[in-house]
Amino acid sequence: MAASYLYFDWNATAPPLPEATDAARDAARSYWGNPSSVHAAGREAWAVVERLQQTLAQTVGVDPRDVLLTSGATEANNTALRSAQALVTSRLEHPSVVRVAEHLAKNGIAVVWLEVPADGRLGVSAVRSALAGLPAGAVVAVSAVNHETGIIQPVAEIAEVTRRAGARLHVDAVQALGKVSVELWASGDSIALASHKIRGPKGIGALLWRGASPVPLLLGGDQQRGLRAGTLDAAAAAGFDVALRHAAAGGIDRYAALGPLRDRIEKAVVGLCQVNGSPQHRVAHVTSLSAMGWRSDELVAALDLAGICVSSGSACSAGSVQPSPVVAAMLGPERAASTIRVSIGELTKLGEVDEAIAVLLRILRRHAGLR
Repeated sequence: MAASYLYFDWNATAPPLPEATDAARDAARSYWGNPSSVHAAGREAWAVVERLQQTLAQTVGVDPRDVLLTSGATEANNTALRSAQALVTSRLEHPSVVRVAEHLAKNGIAVVWLEVPADGRLGVSAVRSALAGLPAGAVVAVSAVNHETGIIQPVAEIAEVTRRAGARLHVDAVQALGKVSVELWASGDSIALASHKIRGPKGIGALLWRGASPVPLLLGGDQQRGLRAGTLDAAAAAGFDVALRHAAAGGIDRYAALGPLRDRIEKAVVGLCQVNGSPQHRVAHVTSLSAMGWRSDELVAALDLAGICVSSGSACSAGSVQPSPVVAAMLGPERAASTIRVSIGELTKLGEVDEAIAVLLRILRRHAGLR
């Protein structure tokens, strides 16, 4: 059945890859054993899980034993950060990082909030200054690609100053995987990834690391070397593995090719919307637009009624009427209150973009009293 809407919210979740869905379904039927069991059914399921760990390890060059499968990137970020003895981060981060930072601060852990430039790209010198005087065990947490604006952070440069200070770098690479070169984000000491952002199944992600193992969040069985208790799902692992291989096979080029479509949207709304973030340092498939005179939730609702799916920011903040904290940190609360995120993907067609532009212009001009 054809969808009755046009989907422009790929950063929230990507439409499932048919091959990944097929792999997950087939694994659910054939490899339903408990991967921790030592009998034949368990070994078959474990082989599926182990294959995913190997694929993930090869992606960034870590040992497969240093790959922890999680329920998603939120758990991966929490696992990486909850035991930090000091933390350096910013208000640009995903809620699963920001909320952990706030929790640590409430419990007496030193948390340094980096200054956020108007273009949304963190300064390496600011990271260096923030680390000065922090205790051993400090962690810097940064997203490789911002989930709202698509701004690419200077991860390699931040990694260099972080290590010189004797600290560790945690990279939330959820929006970078399959979209930009691995070299731009793989230098973290720990890295969080999620399956459903690259067209794999929901409910599975990963934390990869170098050096010291993370401290477990969950207590229970000895699964995954005792680092995460709980029975693993071979079906989700099979789907994630196929999605990873698809992303590795030309994903960067497919997303880079979307730049003209994103630019077409931005050019169409000149005079009606402002683009948030650096135009030089961002991925090609995302735009953050502020439509002054609108409230974000009202504009999202108006577009939804017209059959266009966009968001006002992170899907993990859905239901909140508060302005985007990312854009607020960059450009202030007024700009944030009128912001929507438009994110496209490898299935998006020119005709769909033009149809969405026509709808968006009609709504914006009507609100502005223009023809």
